[in-house]
Amino acid sequence: MAQIRTIPQSAQPKKGCGPLIDPLSDPSRPLRQQIFERVRAVGQIARVQLSKELGISPASVTTITSELIETGILEEVQTLRDAESSRGRPAVALGVRSGTRHVVGIKLSDREHTAVLVDFAGNLIAGEAIERTPDAMELDALLNAAAELLSRVCAKGGVEPHTISALGLGVPGFVDSEKGIVHWSPVLTERHIDLAAALRARLAVPVVVDNDANLVTLAELWFGAGRALSDFAVVTIEHGVGMGYVINHRIYRGARGMGMELGHTKVQLDGALCRCGQRGCLEAYVADYALVREARTALNLTHKETQSVATLLESLYAHAKGGNSAARSIFRRAGRYLALGLSNVVNLFDPQLIILSGERMRYDYLYAKETMAEMQELSLDTGRDIPNIEIHAWGDLLWAHGAAALALHDVTERLLGSSREMAAQ
Repeated sequence: MAQIRTIPQSAQPKKGCGPLIDPLSDPSRPLRQQIFERVRAVGQIARVQLSKELGISPASVTTITSELIETGILEEVQTLRDAESSRGRPAVALGVRSGTRHVVGIKLSDREHTAVLVDFAGNLIAGEAIERTPDAMELDALLNAAAELLSRVCAKGGVEPHTISALGLGVPGFVDSEKGIVHWSPVLTERHIDLAAALRARLAVPVVVDNDANLVTLAELWFGAGRALSDFAVVTIEHGVGMGYVINHRIYRGARGMGMELGHTKVQLDGALCRCGQRGCLEAYVADYALVREARTALNLTHKETQSVATLLESLYAHAKGGNSAARSIFRRAGRYLALGLSNVVNLFDPQLIILSGERMRYDYLYAKETMAEMQELSLDTGRDIPNIEIHAWGDLLWAHGAAALALHDVTERLLGSSREMAAQ
């Protein structure tokens, strides 16, 4: 059976940020970018070590890092040599000059909007959250919410909003990240909105947009358990069910940028109505609104229509913990559908690790032993253990951190990526 570990947020590695890509694994990226990203990923590194890890000459490393220092994105730092006493002569290493650029990551959701301000090394400067009524917003209201978050988080961090290098934004729903278009989202009343362009016009800063499940995956890839893994999956369970997948240290989005919609794979023909408008989606059996729908029927909670989804869920969970068989059966049924979805992920992708993330992971009935056993039964018997599973019950700031990683990647690509080299030719 798969090993299950619950990982607190404080246990995640803090040194450096970004994917710890295997040396020599991606020669397609410009050498300047490889060097910079390796320095940022490990936090601090000596030139001689860079030369060894990237398989390039010390002279090339010296030349390129000197250029990056001159442009202001790297700097020399002093650190004690390994195995030396405090009397040892400090060694010179390279690090990211963190304060030269800042980015903001924003997550807009049904219940709460969150934002983080981070520097170019990925260090958190400030965070902010705004509660909201869980209704779809018109575009102007959504733009106002993003502008307010940007203003608040920058004020906390002592940074002028117009000076940030990029803003990463995440929303639930069907998002074409490459074009910045949101085709459908439960937080927007309109469909097929060029949200990136609308925000750029409103805020006068570069904007990149992505699906929120991809943001959680980016957060794990840049700051969490997936940094050293080449292939892993993240499944999010909150207001909906989302999935992100990393292949060779990169997010996979599909040919049109809208792949990995695990929550909208069909598990029941003509089944329960999903908020996307179709029937039988996995989300319609596992997400919070699905649990509340079942609870109102099984526990006769119709008199509590005015209570929030979160309050009703807590009531359902309390009933289950208290031994109520109807409440337990609701979580058990949702767990069985989750097992079905996860086994499909295993059979399709064979990931190194599956991370279950989101606030609903506090409800341990969703990943009880019975759920994991059923997942294994539904997975192909290849003679090997199925992937390990980690439970990350983190808050909404994690999603905003993923949006910040999206923004950091965008800035790095514009500064050092292949598109910059093509433009210079």
